[in-house]
This record gives sequence, structure tokens and C-alpha cells, in this order.
Amino acid sequence: MNNLDQTLEDARRVRLQEINTDAGDRARLEERYGRIWDTEELRTEFEVLEFMAPFVVVRRRSDNQKGSLEFQHHPRFYFSFTEDR
Repeated sequence: MNNLDQTLEDARRVRLQEINTDAGDRARLEERYGRIWDTEELRTEFEVLEFMAPFVVVRRRSDNQKGSLEFQHHPRFYFSFTEDR
């Protein structure tokens, strides 16, 4: 693994721990991140392309916009949609 790959992997693991150590209920997550999706809402609004916890790559069904979301494991909620540029 090269230095950039290792740096990205380290950052991913830190974020994964942050999200799941301070996991919240839906109302708390909405206060923190805005729009929240549960698993069924995610499936309705997005096509899931790839998972690498705590990130998921998606394509929004309404306009085919590709982007990413973060998610916490328990309870499973998705948040922080960011469109690809």
C-alpha cells in the first residue's frame, strides 16, 4: 500500500470510529447533518453502487447524480449526501 492509500485508509478508519462511537437516533442526526435516510428510504431514492464503511457511493434515481453518503451501523442511518463534481 502506498502512502496516499495508507493515509486515506487511516482517515476512513478514524471517521468510522467517530461515527459509530457517537451514534445517534434519527432526531439527533438530523440536528447534526440535516437530511437522514433509513435503509428503505435510501433504496427508494438512491441506487447503491459501492460500500466502504462508513461511506457508500450512490446514484440518485431522480437525476442520475452520483455522490456519496456516510452511515452509522446501529441504528442504520445514512446522511451527508455529497454530489460528485
